[in-house]
Amino acid sequence: MSATPAGSPAPPAPDPFAVIRTRGYAVLLVMTALLGIPISAAAFGFLALVSELQSLTYTDLPRALGFHGTPSWWPIPLLALAGLLVALTIRHLPGEAGHKPAEGLVATGTPKPIDLPGIALAALASLGAGVVLGPEAPLIALGGGLAVFFGRAMKRGMQPEAMAVLGASGSFAAVSTLLGSPLLGAFLLMEAAGLGGATMAIVLVPGLLSAGIGALFFTGLGSWTGLGTFSLVLHQVPQAARPDLAGFGWAVVIGALAALGGTGIRRMGLFLQYRVERRRVPVTVLVGVLVGVVALVYAESTGKEASEVLYSGQDALGPLLAGQAGYSAGALVLLVLCKALAYGLSLSGFRGGPVFPSMFVGAAFGLAMAHLPGLDVTSGFAMGVGALCVAMLKLPMTSVLLATLLLGSQGLTVMPVVIVAVVVSYVLSLRLTPAPAPTPASA
Repeated sequence: MSATPAGSPAPPAPDPFAVIRTRGYAVLLVMTALLGIPISAAAFGFLALVSELQSLTYTDLPRALGFHGTPSWWPIPLLALAGLLVALTIRHLPGEAGHKPAEGLVATGTPKPIDLPGIALAALASLGAGVVLGPEAPLIALGGGLAVFFGRAMKRGMQPEAMAVLGASGSFAAVSTLLGSPLLGAFLLMEAAGLGGATMAIVLVPGLLSAGIGALFFTGLGSWTGLGTFSLVLHQVPQAARPDLAGFGWAVVIGALAALGGTGIRRMGLFLQYRVERRRVPVTVLVGVLVGVVALVYAESTGKEASEVLYSGQDALGPLLAGQAGYSAGALVLLVLCKALAYGLSLSGFRGGPVFPSMFVGAAFGLAMAHLPGLDVTSGFAMGVGALCVAMLKLPMTSVLLATLLLGSQGLTVMPVVIVAVVVSYVLSLRLTPAPAPTPASA
């Protein structure tokens, strides 16, 4: 029975944006702005350390041991050691070293401060040794965890809702320039968290503020140290053909093939993850050895560097597009197969993010398809990136933006066919993914 007397006007609907007008929200904005500086500095330091470890383990160490260049077998013992370190970190430190990359880029909540050392150590061991994963997931976790830690130190007794917004803002700051633009990082986090309506507006404003300050600080640190911003950038983008009927036909084909390939990579990662968790230490070491063997096979078969199969592919995307004329169709197909196999193996037991490897595998696949008539290089590259990303991440808007914004003005030209490829891949990959088991009703 209604408590409102007959004939009385209905009470006004609650204002979903009332919290934004409060003084507490203004204080929260100031806190996110202040925290954006130390968190972006910590993220910059993490990325710089990963870069130095990769150079040390793959270039400096072999040279110090007397090798002329890096032997093609070198990744095998290196990745075995990385598997041992990661497995011991997951087993003995709190938090299981954070996000499991085989399960996709999903919102799992802000980690506790006690979990942060394990997340950092496992990610450094994985990424520094050349595992086929990216730094975005560890950065998201570390940024959110540090924001909550600093927020509790700055103001005790914060409400859980405010603390959640603070953690999200820390993640925004940590990945502010990693994908080439603060907006790309913001879209990635919002879509992964499934934010919408008033909740999105409440979280988005402090998140964008923190990302903007983080991007400015990243740029300043990169200029001051001479290390750069560790941002995804494509310097040479060939002219793209305007979309035509053949281009839309290729978009459907690339989307369908990417859905099949991405689903296969994910299923392999999840299948192996179960085996890894049963016998963590020996199987993680074995997975590391197998990744190294795949890189060795590629290097010996093509005469190219094993590093093309290793690492996230973030720094290799630009050279791949600029130097695509130096690859035959067969070499590109072999690169796709080896990188995808190493990617699926890495997903199962190591720690890192799934974004950049999916971009690289999709890019190489699109360039291989561009050897066929009716498809230009830039369109194939962009469609492959978008279609493989959405098959792996299940984030359609982010996948379209990742495939187009990085191409500059050429991204606007190819956007229609990228959208078609992403939609086809997204729908088909969902059809190929088993539905989650229904939750049993509570008593």
